[in-house]
Amino acid sequence: MSNIEVKKLHTFLGHNDSLYSLEALNDHQFFSAGSEGMVVRWDLKSPDEGEIVARVGGSIYAMAYDPKEEVLFIGENNEGIHKIDLKQQKEVGSIQLGNHQIFDLKINNGNLWAALESGEIVQLTTSLEVLNRKKIVSERARSLDFLNDSLVVGCSDNTIKVLDQSNLELSYELKAHNNSVFVAKYHPSGKYLISGGRDAQLHVWDTEVDYLLRESMAAHLYTINHLVFDAEGKYFVTCSMDKAIKLWNAHNFKLLKVLDKHRHAGHGNSVNKLLWMKYQDLLVSCSDDRTISVWAINLEG
Repeated sequence: MSNIEVKKLHTFLGHNDSLYSLEALNDHQFFSAGSEGMVVRWDLKSPDEGEIVARVGGSIYAMAYDPKEEVLFIGENNEGIHKIDLKQQKEVGSIQLGNHQIFDLKINNGNLWAALESGEIVQLTTSLEVLNRKKIVSERARSLDFLNDSLVVGCSDNTIKVLDQSNLELSYELKAHNNSVFVAKYHPSGKYLISGGRDAQLHVWDTEVDYLLRESMAAHLYTINHLVFDAEGKYFVTCSMDKAIKLWNAHNFKLLKVLDKHRHAGHGNSVNKLLWMKYQDLLVSCSDDRTISVWAINLEG
């Protein structure tokens, strides 16, 4: 492994239960949420107490921020989507999507997209009007990402579905993993897709050759919960139920650094979500241990 230097700068405290979701507001502010149903805004420039911006009754696995309207969409499990106006600091809309967990929310091309426990994908306007709703898998739809006209969905039937955004018709189905696919994300260049899930494997798919499987690595000991790329697409980071965060080269897919409790005062339980912020290139992680960690990674070593 490399001599890349890592330092934990801050630990944000205040949540009382497991944390599952992080969402960027701008280059230095972000939101966190989890089991307790509380959404907190944090500022990397002022790493002190956070500000509570919303409360709901159930767990939150997913959020999506729309900078155009300055609203935050919150997916409350079994209760639907809430629309929070951040200027007015109040809820200005909601929609019930059935008694389902909401595993992912994304804004793309001016629309809001949701991945549901029911195996459905829902496309909505930002006014929360349903444009399209389709069951694409018999089990859970867990993650969403976009490339041009394509929508990629990580699914609990061990597959990755690549759909046409316009009609949600299937373009490709990848027999991806030996268990649920928790995350599938396009490289910023669009040249490949990286996926991970309950089998702790990372797979690299070539988007330019009909999603041909190019690489497969035993990346973690347990479930890979999430992954993010840096802004330039040179690196990516994974996090896992094994409590570790790992930094990878995004071109040769070699492991560069392991961030864990023993070596870097890392998390004491499953690491569930990551954000790579523009402000000072800081990495943010959240965990079942109720904490948020902020990491400075010196990529020059």
